Amino acid sequence: MMTMFGYRTISLLALAAIVPACATPAKETCAPGEQRVVDERLYFGTGRAKGDVTREEWDDFLRVEVTKRFAQGFTVWQAYGQWRTADGAIVREATYVLNLVHPDDQTSETAVGDIRERYRTRFDQESTMRVRHAVCASF
Repeated sequence: MMTMFGYRTISLLALAAIVPACATPAKETCAPGEQRVVDERLYFGTGRAKGDVTREEWDDFLRVEVTKRFAQGFTVWQAYGQWRTADGAIVREATYVLNLVHPDDQTSETAVGDIRERYRTRFDQESTMRVRHAVCASF
């Protein structure tokens, strides 16, 4: 039979093993000529009740909402994906992926949030997906 001391010892050992995994990793040092930036991917589904977002609508969205916020450049490609809606339904749909590389600052953070919200509102979307990574880049 294990004593209270034994349980406490096991708990402390388990905690000691877990805590380092939660620590924030040290920032990577960029090579000469590189700078730390955010590499960000936004996923925009095209399905909606009144019909898929058209290529013309997407191009207009890029021109009106994205270019004015990230005029320095971005990359877009088409994809096909699947996700589960809030009510549990599985949706499979054509998707646009927007890749942005930008400074890790409040201006960029606000711009990304605005783009996502405008897409959701304009095209009756439940959500958009955002994936971001800190990286080193040279321009």
